[in-house]
Amino acid sequence: MNPVMRWFGILLMIMCLPGAGRAGPPFKTDDPQPVDFRHWEFYLASQQEFAKNGTHATLPHLEINVGAFQNVQLHLVAPMGYVRTSDGEAYGYSDTEFGVKYRFLEESAASPQIGIFPLIEIPTGDPAKELGQGSVQAYLPIWLQKSWGQFTTYGGAGFWYNPGTDNRNWLFAGWEAQYDFSKTVTVGGELYYHTPDKRDGRSGAGFDVGGFINLSENDHILISLGQSLRGENVATGYLGFQYTL
Repeated sequence: MNPVMRWFGILLMIMCLPGAGRAGPPFKTDDPQPVDFRHWEFYLASQQEFAKNGTHATLPHLEINVGAFQNVQLHLVAPMGYVRTSDGEAYGYSDTEFGVKYRFLEESAASPQIGIFPLIEIPTGDPAKELGQGSVQAYLPIWLQKSWGQFTTYGGAGFWYNPGTDNRNWLFAGWEAQYDFSKTVTVGGELYYHTPDKRDGRSGAGFDVGGFINLSENDHILISLGQSLRGENVATGYLGFQYTL
């Protein structure tokens, strides 16, 4: 079965389950809301890209977020990477991600919450096998979020510092909207755009649809599927389990 159709079938089964708001994974667009002070989030997940020239995925990656202070979250992603191209396959540890999310404006009836979430990618992978970029990368975005009852929307944009031969710095912007159909099921979608990250590259845009299921107060399933709308023809997916404390 085509991998994209397999993911679509999984998504349909999950969305048919009986059914509060959460942002960020399983979407590319993030949000300004940090983990509550002295609370934790643990993700065991896989993120995939299926393109004509090959497949890139994390199989799996571990993400840890902790509310270190009021309005401050520390963030870590430790990924195992998988690459399949016409040259063969590779599997191994990829680049490590660190970040700090800081919300400097809390949401009110009249205004959204606003925050920044700078990230740094440490070149711990093997770029010769396409399991890493081979140099330090950094991302500095600003995110906004507003909720009205069961409806939440968030988005923003940021600048990627992307050194390296034939690389260029680039911008990513995205916006997401989601609705809590019940205490169990939330469904949402996003649109995103990015400028070229290579000297001979093209800008791109796309969408993702998905959501999450609250199995309990602490256990959650997250899933999304997406497709590029501009640039390289790429199908994307995310499937993960989240445990919160």
